[in-house]
Amino acid sequence: MTSSARPRSLNWAPVIATSLLLFLWLGYWYLDTFSSIVNLWDTSDTYAHGYAVLPIALWLIWSERKELSRHSPEPCHLLTLLTIPLVFLWLLGELAAVNAVTQPALGLIVIVTIVSLIGIPLAKRLAFPLFFLLFAIPFGEFMMPKLMNWTADFTVLALRVSGIPVYREGLQFVIPSGNWSVVEACSGIRYIIASLMVGTLFAYLNFTSTKRRLIFMLAALLVPIIANWLRAYLIVMLGHISGNKLAAGVDHLIYGWVFFGLVIGALFALSMRWAQVRPMATEADITNNTTPRSRQSSLALAKTAILLAAFVVIGPLTYRQFTVDVDTRPTRALQFSIPEFPTPNTKTFEFKPDWQNPSAEGNVQVEFEGLSLGLYIAQYKNQSPQRKLISSTNMLATYQNPDWRITSQSLGDIALGDNTLPVQIADLTQQTSGNPIKLKAIYWYLIGGEATASPVKGKLFTTRNQLLGQGDQGAVVVLYTPMDTTALERLTRFATANAEKIKKMANASGAP
Repeated sequence: MTSSARPRSLNWAPVIATSLLLFLWLGYWYLDTFSSIVNLWDTSDTYAHGYAVLPIALWLIWSERKELSRHSPEPCHLLTLLTIPLVFLWLLGELAAVNAVTQPALGLIVIVTIVSLIGIPLAKRLAFPLFFLLFAIPFGEFMMPKLMNWTADFTVLALRVSGIPVYREGLQFVIPSGNWSVVEACSGIRYIIASLMVGTLFAYLNFTSTKRRLIFMLAALLVPIIANWLRAYLIVMLGHISGNKLAAGVDHLIYGWVFFGLVIGALFALSMRWAQVRPMATEADITNNTTPRSRQSSLALAKTAILLAAFVVIGPLTYRQFTVDVDTRPTRALQFSIPEFPTPNTKTFEFKPDWQNPSAEGNVQVEFEGLSLGLYIAQYKNQSPQRKLISSTNMLATYQNPDWRITSQSLGDIALGDNTLPVQIADLTQQTSGNPIKLKAIYWYLIGGEATASPVKGKLFTTRNQLLGQGDQGAVVVLYTPMDTTALERLTRFATANAEKIKKMANASGAP
């Protein structure tokens, strides 16, 4: 005699309730990090897709509800140990004020929390929805400068192959019909991230072979990069042929999205030729694969939840021991009043580096060797996501700067007597018609008395100093002068002659 009764399923209510409580617990301790993620969704078109990630992941889980209801969660308290290195990683990122570290670390903490509560067998079944949650984490901003350069390289090359003469200077180029520049929107980062997210979901839903899924995901990554290059070239050509009546204003963004939509649509349509039908589980399969309910499930769930709740607070509590209240006062003025410092002259041009919201700053032009030379210092103390020395938005001239553009930048060293000083060396051009001013600039960071031109080293120095109880004070020093054949040597001589005074000013307190 056989029985047609279905296997007894575990009541998921305790697991779901515990998960919700733990997520509220995480929300309380990591509120600033969660807020930084949502803020990027809200303020950046590049990451607006983040709002859709959680609903899609929940829908994917809901579509498996019948099969999941026949399996018992197996809470595993040993898996909670994985949260410890992730919490430490979050702590390092928080001390260095690096959202690109804290946000992924928190995303992985959330995933480890879920896996610990439901166990590895069920986590395998939900591997894709859990992986898909990572698309909610803003990423890819670091690729923007490289993508912009690639777009400019391809566009200029394609124009020359088309027989159009091009003069290029950094991300700007001139053709007979007008001037063009590659800006953030031209990087294609929006296309790439959107394509990769949608392509990953498409691959999961339409293929069962891991090989086919990976190939399609690779195509979803590469195709928009190439499509963006073609888009930029075609827009310039459209403007050139039409005498800049078409694609020279906001409409070129519309054309870009239409072209991108057609390319990605064609990619998806073509891929459907190799789509695979996902096999439907039979009643016998479901019965044979049912996980029996564990008698220790309630005890295991409680133990796992307690360990998770305890481990995740280690990072925020430790962070509080190393930090003081952030500096929220308005930017204060640095006084360039060290004896024997060259007398400031009348500014011959207006330039101010784009370091955002410093604790204190000063910008002065002096006469040196008969020419104007500028000195800019920005100090940062008690840093926060809103006020930090090193970030992707702090640079000599941002992409939104209406007056100046960076035409080239590289890492180098200048000689200071018997020592060398690592610096970033850059050329800038004023965004004006006629005869624009060109500048040569160098800059470096001073953190805890150590000089570096590397943002990564700067972050590491800041984190180390925080852990040693030395605070997070740091400054950036920028020297700039009109471009000529001896500009870099002139900046080097000025830095050598005034090294100690510059260092003192960088460490001085701003006016109250």
